[in-house]
Amino acid sequence: MNALPADFWRLWFVGMVVSTVRWLETVAVGIVVYQQTGSAFLVAVITMLRLLPMALFGAFLGAFAERFDRRLTLALLIGLMAATSATLGVLAWHGPLAIWQLALGAFVNGCGWATDNPLRRMMMGEAVGRERMATAMAFDVGASNASRMVGPTVGGLLLAGIGLSGAFLLSGLLYATAIAATLAVRTKLAPSPGAGAVLGRTWEAIVIAFSDRRLAATMVVTVIYNVFAWPFTSMIPVIARDRLGLGPQGVGILTSFDGIGAFVGAILLALWLTPGWHARAYTGGVAVYLLGVIAFAWAPTPVLAAASLLVTGLSGAAFATLQATIVYLAAPHEMRSRMLGVLSVCIGTGPIGFVLLGWLADRIGAAEAMALTGGLGLLALAAAWPMWRRI
Repeated sequence: MNALPADFWRLWFVGMVVSTVRWLETVAVGIVVYQQTGSAFLVAVITMLRLLPMALFGAFLGAFAERFDRRLTLALLIGLMAATSATLGVLAWHGPLAIWQLALGAFVNGCGWATDNPLRRMMMGEAVGRERMATAMAFDVGASNASRMVGPTVGGLLLAGIGLSGAFLLSGLLYATAIAATLAVRTKLAPSPGAGAVLGRTWEAIVIAFSDRRLAATMVVTVIYNVFAWPFTSMIPVIARDRLGLGPQGVGILTSFDGIGAFVGAILLALWLTPGWHARAYTGGVAVYLLGVIAFAWAPTPVLAAASLLVTGLSGAAFATLQATIVYLAAPHEMRSRMLGVLSVCIGTGPIGFVLLGWLADRIGAAEAMALTGGLGLLALAAAWPMWRRI
């Protein structure tokens, strides 16, 4: 296999930084919100706000990005996230942050995350070419999952050591390195300001996405994962504290086991995954992930909880690697950015799952709510079999 180009590794680094910060802040903020309020619902809502911009703006971002220099657009959005985290860090240095401030910061930084598929991963695809997209995505997901090992642990340690302000200020510094890497990218994607109105091009992409059987099935499985599977991550601090009796450092270390499994899974996929197994890895990954969620909900000890998170990590890597890869390869060349924007909207359905899980957790308990939503996800995946068997 030929070496991947330098621009890919620059964009890979950007993704790793953004993902590390996301997990660092998610764990640190989740612990603080739960300590201040005692509400599992509010923990889920704060986490959900990082996803909401995908649902609100994801479909438009793909068409919008076509009109501008993607490199500069990505750098500006990372700059916005850096400014937000640095501001929250300074405010936290002078006193406790209000819940609404944490919520606003999560939403603003979520706006930057919403650009990952239609901007950064689109640029990655153009840098490596169609033939190496699956391999590139496996390495990219590996970096993202490595950040899930580092980010939660660092977030918990920083929170215990120097408080929330230190976590946010470190986030701002990490974002600065990502801006520098973005500006160093040399692969050009020419803007197309004359290609039509943003709304018209967005609607065209949505129509094509759901008229193509392979694309439509991929979008449906993505929705199932983001509504019923992934939201369980917001309850890890709650389960770790109330059921397993762990402190901030323990919460961070436990959360990192999901990232360890996902990192290993992504590396294995990069080495051995072949196109013939794309569909099996994608849908099978979701099914095993949901079983891992149920196992984590009822794990009686930290060791068994960590083992369950290793399972969700390994299976989640298969889903995450193939999600953008299948869409990129199946989409018409001139519509890849827009189609990845539609994918972002499907990912953005996650807030429904976060709100549902948080609401249930406040009423029947976090473990019971997690097991229930995992079971519902398995039922939804089974019901969608006539669609995803066509991928």
